[in-house]
Amino acid sequence: MSEVLSQSQIDALLNSMRNGGDSAEQTEEKPEKKYRKYDFSTPRKFTKDRLKMLNGVFENYTRVISSRLNAQLRTNCEVEVESIEEQKYYEFSNALTEGDVLAMVNVTIHFRENSPQQTQPIDPVMVYLSTSTALSMMDHMMGGEGVVDDFLPSEYTYTDLELQLYEMLMSDLINLMGNSWENYVPVDFQYERTEVNPTLVQPLNMDETVVLVSLKLKFTSNEGRMSIVLPGSMLTSVFGEISRDSMGRKVASEDNSEEIFDRLRDSSLEIIAQLGDTQLFLSDLYHLSVGDVVDLGRPKDSPIYLEIGGYQWFTGRIGTHKKNMAVKIDEVCYQAEQRSE
Repeated sequence: MSEVLSQSQIDALLNSMRNGGDSAEQTEEKPEKKYRKYDFSTPRKFTKDRLKMLNGVFENYTRVISSRLNAQLRTNCEVEVESIEEQKYYEFSNALTEGDVLAMVNVTIHFRENSPQQTQPIDPVMVYLSTSTALSMMDHMMGGEGVVDDFLPSEYTYTDLELQLYEMLMSDLINLMGNSWENYVPVDFQYERTEVNPTLVQPLNMDETVVLVSLKLKFTSNEGRMSIVLPGSMLTSVFGEISRDSMGRKVASEDNSEEIFDRLRDSSLEIIAQLGDTQLFLSDLYHLSVGDVVDLGRPKDSPIYLEIGGYQWFTGRIGTHKKNMAVKIDEVCYQAEQRSE
């Protein structure tokens, strides 16, 4: 006696036939999508719009320093923004080694008058350039090909000459950073000093929120990275000033509009009513006398033009108002260059 299949077994068999085989074998295991864990105890300090604004700022900065490096190093160099993310300072600090070098940058924000943020201290900005990238750039400066030993030890320390070249290079790049902020708020970046052992220096609190800007540098012979650490206190001051400045501009624009309209209301304009035009010889004009008639080539009941500032704005008809000559407006010429026939 044949085995009787249940309804579930029949459905499974039909599904297998539709899929061309065993459904269990045809199903491919999809890789599990990984999500970044969000720490609700320390929420994000800066919104996506703020980070997007920073991306635009440093996109402009990459174009500026790319041109400068091409001229200074005499080689083709492409710079692009690789990532901009908010993190804690210890995440950046823990990745540094004793042989790394940090450039410390003083920041000066030009606040508006009576700004409440003028008295707040501003933490320094830090710029990190990987050792291999810095040595390659120095080699280009000295006329070399920029080739660096692939087996460069992680504990490599700069010589005194390399430190001098490093300071010259970073000072030039850092001083150009302020140009990218001019559209938002005037900020000056000035190279201060070089820290040859950043593991022994703690310019910021380890739990301080920072924004890490990673730039990718592409040379003919190699690639490198440059990291810019923007302290949260500095960005808070900048964003606060931008918000205050935008509000001030909005209020100022409203006040200016009222002032402009007040001045326009009291201003006087010359209005010319043009009956028509014709051409006369100078001899005919010389012999004109009282009572002569000049043919304008237009019927007596044809409309006239009202000109303001040399443009025809209205058409109308001549009449009287309280025993004075007047013009009654018939139509409005919306285009200043419009001329009725």
